[in-house]
Amino acid sequence: MSSTSSTSAETSSAARVENAGLDVIAESDRKGRPSDLFMPWFAANISVLGLSWGAWVLGFGLSFWQAVVAGSVGVVLSFFLCGVIAVLGKRGSAPTLALSRAAFGYNGNRLSAALSWILTVGWETVLCVSATLASATVLQALGWHNQVGAQILGFLLTVGLAASAGILGFEAIMKVQTWITWATGILTIVYLVLVAPQISFRTLLALPSGGPAAFIGALVMVATGFGLGWVNAAADYSRYLPRKASTAGVIGWTTLGSALPCVVLVFFGVLLVGSDAALGEAINADPIGALTTILPTWFLVPFALVAILGLAGGIILDLYSSGLSLLATGLPVRRHVATSIDAVIMTVGTIAVIFGADDFLGPFQGFLTTLGVAIAAWAGVMVAEVILRRRDYDEEALFTPDGVYGSVNWEAIGLVAVGSVVGWGLVVNSAASWLSWQGYLLGPLGGREGAWAGANLGVLVALLIGMVGHLVLGRGRVSRQEASS
Repeated sequence: MSSTSSTSAETSSAARVENAGLDVIAESDRKGRPSDLFMPWFAANISVLGLSWGAWVLGFGLSFWQAVVAGSVGVVLSFFLCGVIAVLGKRGSAPTLALSRAAFGYNGNRLSAALSWILTVGWETVLCVSATLASATVLQALGWHNQVGAQILGFLLTVGLAASAGILGFEAIMKVQTWITWATGILTIVYLVLVAPQISFRTLLALPSGGPAAFIGALVMVATGFGLGWVNAAADYSRYLPRKASTAGVIGWTTLGSALPCVVLVFFGVLLVGSDAALGEAINADPIGALTTILPTWFLVPFALVAILGLAGGIILDLYSSGLSLLATGLPVRRHVATSIDAVIMTVGTIAVIFGADDFLGPFQGFLTTLGVAIAAWAGVMVAEVILRRRDYDEEALFTPDGVYGSVNWEAIGLVAVGSVVGWGLVVNSAASWLSWQGYLLGPLGGREGAWAGANLGVLVALLIGMVGHLVLGRGRVSRQEASS
C-alpha cells in the first residue's frame, strides 16, 4: 500500500464511529506498543488549568520548595496508580469498568460503574466550565463586551471538538489527541516564555514554610485532582495493546505521558502565583481566564486556543470513558449513544455552574474531595487486583453473572463503602456548605478547625482500606477464580 493510501485509510478509520463498547477487543485488532499511550495521556493532561493548581497548592500556606515537592510527588504517585491499573487492560482486552466485574461481581460492579460515571461526567463539566470562562475572558480582553455571547462561543467551540471525537471513538481520539499534543505543547511553551519575566525568585524564596498537615493536604489534593480523577479510565486505552506488550512499558508510558505535562505546569503555576499573590486570588474565581491578565494582547487568541485545545483533550477522554461507564451500569444502548447522553448532561451542567455558582473553586473542591474519597477506595481494590492476579481474565465470564466472577462480591463492595465512610469522616469541605457534615472523625486530630482538618487524610485512608483490605480478604477468592478459569 502506498503512503498516500495508508494515510487515507487511517483518516477514514478515524472518521468512522467505533462500534466497540464494553466488548473484548479481538486479538486481530490489538496493535501498537506501550509508547503509543504517551500521546493520548499527554494531550489529556497538558491543559493550562495545571498552572492554576500552583495557586491552590500555595493556598495551603507552603514555602516555594514545599509546594514544588508536594505538587510533583502528588502528580507522579497518582498517575502511577493509573499506570498500574492500565496493566489490567492488556490482560483483559476490555474497558476498566468491564474488568472491575472480576473484583465486584457482574451485578455488584454496577455500583462501581455508577461511581465512575458520576466522576467522569463531573470532570467533563469542570473542564468545560473552565474552557468557557477562559474563552469569555479572552474575547472580552479583545474588545467583545457581550459576556454571555463570549461564553456561548467558547462553550460551542469546546463541546464541538470534544464531543465529536468522543462519540467517534478510539481511532478518532488517537488522531485528535496527537494533534492536540503538538499544538498545545508548542503554544504552552510560548506562553511560559512570555510570562517568565513575571517571576520573582526573591519573593518566592521568602514564602514561609507550612507544617506537615499543610504539606500532606496539598499533596493529597493534587493527587485527587490529577491521577485519582483518571483511575477509573486507566485501562480503556491499554486494552488495544497486544497481551505480550511490556507490563513495565504500560505503567511507564501511562505515568510519563500523564504526569510530565502536569508536573511542568504545576511548577510554573507555583512560580507565577508565588510571585504575585493577587493572581492567586483571581484564579479562584476564573482558573484559566485569570492567567490572561499577565499576557501581551497579541497572544490572547493563541492563548484561547491553548486553553480550549488542552481542556478539550481532557474532555475527549472523559466523554469516551464516561460512555463506557454508563454502559457498565446496564443501560441498553450503543457506546456512541451513551457518550451523546453524557455530552448533553455536560452541557446542562456547564450552564448551571456558569450561571448559578458564585465562584468556581468552592463547588469544584467539594466535588473533587467527596468523590475523590470514594474513588480512592475503589482504586485501592483495583490496585490489589493487579497484585493478586497472575493469569489473564476469563473474558466470557466478564459478561455473565453466572460465570467464575459471580454476581456480587460483597467483600469488595464493603471495602469501598467502609473506605468512603471512614474517608469522609477525615476530610472537610468548608468551601461547599452542602458538605459541612463531613469531618466527623477529626475530633482526636483537633476537630474540623484543627491543623489536620485540611490535610485530606480521608483520601489516603480510603485508598489503603481498599488496597490492604482486598489483598487480605480477596486473596482466596482470586485464587479460586483463577483455578476455575
